[in-house]
Amino acid sequence: MEDRQPVRPRATMKHVASLAGVGIKTVSRVINGEPNVAEATAAKVWDAVRALDYQPDLQAGSLRRADGRTRTLGLLVGSVDNPFSGAIHRAVEDAASARGVSVFASSLDDDPSREGDAVRNFLQRRVDALILTAARATPDYLEQIRDRGVPVVYVDREPLMGGLDTVASDNREGARRATEHLIDHGHRRIALLVDRMDLITAAQRHQGFFDALGAAGIPTGDASVVTELHDAHQARDAVHRLMASDEPPTAIFSAQNLITLGVLHALRELGLERTTALVGFDDLPLADLMDPGVSVVAQDPQEIGRAAAERVFALLDGAGGEARRIVVPTTLIARGSGELLPR
Repeated sequence: MEDRQPVRPRATMKHVASLAGVGIKTVSRVINGEPNVAEATAAKVWDAVRALDYQPDLQAGSLRRADGRTRTLGLLVGSVDNPFSGAIHRAVEDAASARGVSVFASSLDDDPSREGDAVRNFLQRRVDALILTAARATPDYLEQIRDRGVPVVYVDREPLMGGLDTVASDNREGARRATEHLIDHGHRRIALLVDRMDLITAAQRHQGFFDALGAAGIPTGDASVVTELHDAHQARDAVHRLMASDEPPTAIFSAQNLITLGVLHALRELGLERTTALVGFDDLPLADLMDPGVSVVAQDPQEIGRAAAERVFALLDGAGGEARRIVVPTTLIARGSGELLPR
């Protein structure tokens, strides 16, 4: 029979104080991020915390703090398996970690009921602030958030109402530039593939597409528009239908990264990847290694996440004034697929 290893007793704040050679109140002030603690003293405390693997009870500690904070954030993103959402998640976590704050994350999956459930769960956990992606135009939980005094910043998609702090890409301008790029390379029959039109990002990219057509004098009837595409499979099927039509498009603007994946699969299956131009909205992993490389309008999810975290911490620190809408520019990256000329 194997000998069982003795269970190591859980370290307490008293143990940390003893090892660091400071008082318990000093340990509490360091862990809770309170001011007026010398850097050398704080360093000793954190060294002791790591050496003892001390895990503070954040929920209990919040009851004793003057500000009642739990040192947690709630983060709701589109889907954690989407690279765009994952990059936002990582940027928020990095910013929060530097402040000793933990992040509870959940996926939205474009489900309005899931959005409401996630927000309620975050509030039950007594998070200090929220960073949210919206699936509904007019969320019914905002009043509950305001009643509790919880700061909230929206990322990527915001509700269709004013007075909310938001960090988002310049979707309309990015879509306009993508479409203009295809027009500049001689295309007139351009298809737009986009997701749910009740999502503000889809509506903005749809508008940017038609901005470019209008500026070039291209009749909107010459464009094929497919909406309500939820995933790569639906986008793939849509491309097969478009290419089987009497006047197939010579170019495609795919307005979301998962849609772009579906377009790429379809074009390759049809042998059209070298003859049908493509520009996608949002970058893809390994897009530069494909042949031809995939031209995209790249968002900056790291900057979106960083700016959202910076804003939410500013609100927690007492920043006043009107709500801010921070717009993060996009970048057109030409890699080959968007520069193909019409057949």
